[in-house]
Amino acid sequence: MQILVVGTGAREHALVRALASDPEVTAVHAAPGNPGIGTLAQLHEVDAMDGAAVAALAVRLGVDLVVVGPEAPLVAGVADAVRASGVACFGPSGAAAQLEGSKAFAKEVMAAAGVPTAASRTCDDLDQVAAALTEFGAPHVVKDDGLAAGKGVVVTDDYDVALEHAQACLDQPGRRVVVEDYLDGPEVSLFVLCDGTDVVPLAPAQDFKRIGDGDVGLNTGGMGAYSPLPWAPPDLVDAIVTTVAQPTVDEMARRGTPFVGVLYCGLALTSCGLRVVGFNARFGDPETQVVLARLTDGLGTLLLAAATGHLADHGPLTWEDAAAVTVVIASAGYPGTPRTGDVITGVALAGALDGVHVLHAGTTTRDGALVSAGGRVLSVVGVADDLLSARAAAYAGVATIHLADSQHRSDIAAAAAEGRITTPGL
Repeated sequence: MQILVVGTGAREHALVRALASDPEVTAVHAAPGNPGIGTLAQLHEVDAMDGAAVAALAVRLGVDLVVVGPEAPLVAGVADAVRASGVACFGPSGAAAQLEGSKAFAKEVMAAAGVPTAASRTCDDLDQVAAALTEFGAPHVVKDDGLAAGKGVVVTDDYDVALEHAQACLDQPGRRVVVEDYLDGPEVSLFVLCDGTDVVPLAPAQDFKRIGDGDVGLNTGGMGAYSPLPWAPPDLVDAIVTTVAQPTVDEMARRGTPFVGVLYCGLALTSCGLRVVGFNARFGDPETQVVLARLTDGLGTLLLAAATGHLADHGPLTWEDAAAVTVVIASAGYPGTPRTGDVITGVALAGALDGVHVLHAGTTTRDGALVSAGGRVLSVVGVADDLLSARAAAYAGVATIHLADSQHRSDIAAAAAEGRITTPGL
């Protein structure tokens, strides 16, 4: 089969890498892609937000499947346009993608489906926000209702900071905010493939959202991740499927907006049990980088089964008996205004290390040199027998790469590798 992947980031690079290794996949195309993706796939210029253009490209290439990576095109209905052209698409409709496009909508679906989540209030003005902050108390959790590239959430003990973030969100036309009760306990990310009816879970991972070591500083799109989770209860995945994923997919089907694609379940293992932090309607970045590094099944076959309603025909997934850790290298200034245009060296040297591969995110070429073109620039992935060894491999790769004034966290997967994570509720 031939597959077109839409997007430009390290998530899409990870998808392309896994698809290229599937013996059933004869060709991989990417649009618009990046220099790293271009070593594995044929690149095509397209506006990822233009559903008609993406569909026309898919038809012209004669691909069997389109995989839409980022959330914004999904919420904009790009998957609908692709399906209308007669090409199978892995990714939810614009209506179903509202599970990520609106946190208030996701809360409504969870309430209808009986999915455990934090108590919340959806607010249209600052007075409502102030009342909700007082009701729930500190730590305060304030979320932009719409898409914010992973940076729309503030968790703080400072009432004024929470109120300022809410005001900044509300200043955008048509925006609301969701104020939630704080959830304690470690967080887990689980991707669940869905065909509108059936679900198949992938392996759980944990990501690191804050810019600084020890989870300090501003939220980012994600600074690193690891999989598997040695501290997780053995029945965790089954519990998430039973209490979260399947009820949500059932509720979306009941509403007439079946969910086809990947439901990213962000969860907290709290002192009161499993609780949903939020949903995404696509593969998460950087968790995809570590989850797909361990998957031994053919990804193309799996995604096509989801896109065409045949997940029930797919057997249990198989996983490499290994650990994977990814560390994100970010530009100076990220997550505020990242500096771009700096030369990047050492990527090939890092990729030549045992158990290491490098995935491109915010990169481009200039005069034959690789240069930075975004906030999160590279994801360095280490795969080894255990988390300690995988961490060592990933950080050995990071050490060989030079990007002036770049940032990375030094504590990715450290607590898990050292046995310092506990699960209070399970």
